[in-house]
Amino acid sequence: MTGAYDREATMAGLTRALPYIRLYKGRVFVIKLGGALGSDAPALRQVAEQVSVLCEVGIRVVLVHGGGPQTTALGERLGVEARFVNGRRVTSPEALAAAVMTLNGTVNTSVLAACRAVHLAAVGVSGVDAGLLRARVRPPVEMDLGQGPVAVDFGEVGDLVSVDRAVLDRLLAAGFVPVVSPISADENGRVLNVNADTVAATIACALDAEKLIFLTETPGILEDRNDAHSMISFTDLSGLAGMEARGALAGGMLPKANAARAALSGGVRRVHIVGFRQRLSLLVEVFTNEGAGTLIVKDVAELPPTEQGREEPADAGSTTP
Repeated sequence: MTGAYDREATMAGLTRALPYIRLYKGRVFVIKLGGALGSDAPALRQVAEQVSVLCEVGIRVVLVHGGGPQTTALGERLGVEARFVNGRRVTSPEALAAAVMTLNGTVNTSVLAACRAVHLAAVGVSGVDAGLLRARVRPPVEMDLGQGPVAVDFGEVGDLVSVDRAVLDRLLAAGFVPVVSPISADENGRVLNVNADTVAATIACALDAEKLIFLTETPGILEDRNDAHSMISFTDLSGLAGMEARGALAGGMLPKANAARAALSGGVRRVHIVGFRQRLSLLVEVFTNEGAGTLIVKDVAELPPTEQGREEPADAGSTTP
């Protein structure tokens, strides 16, 4: 009986997923892997397996990864102290060397190895490769650190100027999954450290992506950062502004919220923040209406009633995911 039940449940799941598969076939998803994934081989393998499913049903996927924790750890081993100002990393030339070794080396290779393990054809690139990402040095930023405004120099940090989408288009057309490190350069070849959330959002806009998905340690956006059960199922730009005002987006969630704003304003239809530790969370978020994390749209009034309740659509042929 158990075997028969499992078969029926599997077939029912596939049937419910079919409208989503039809809708997303040929579309681009940009998935940003949180830094913690780079040091968690079992979790990274599970994510790679789910990405492989997306690719098998015709979705074109670009992976972007961070690596802040690994960069800090390597810097400490090399005697380079990590420095942050209001949560933003200050990148000295020595810290940049650690970031390049970590992001273009250790973390990128770990993601590629996980893809290899599940027979997913992936190619590692950085923002420097073929001029994929062009950045400029961030000028000193005036910040109030408690004793009045002061100009903070973030060092070898870049702000993105442009994306050459042709680089990614060629890889996608050839059937590869690009795995993008956020290390970039300016037009003179000066290597710069760029925030990975920003890179993911900018790439998603450049590729006219259907979805931008952040895979994080938290299950989604939490109304109360100390309560894992306070996850918000869906919100919009107005809701994000309210949560930021209440302090619910402090820490690592704030750059993701800012990236979500930029992506939605740049034409990306849906942004998702999903925890990678929940089993099959990526597939649940993509192929069911109830989802597994937090869905962010421009205006929740534009969501169909089924999605505002994050419930299964009554019509199996619906094309409103």
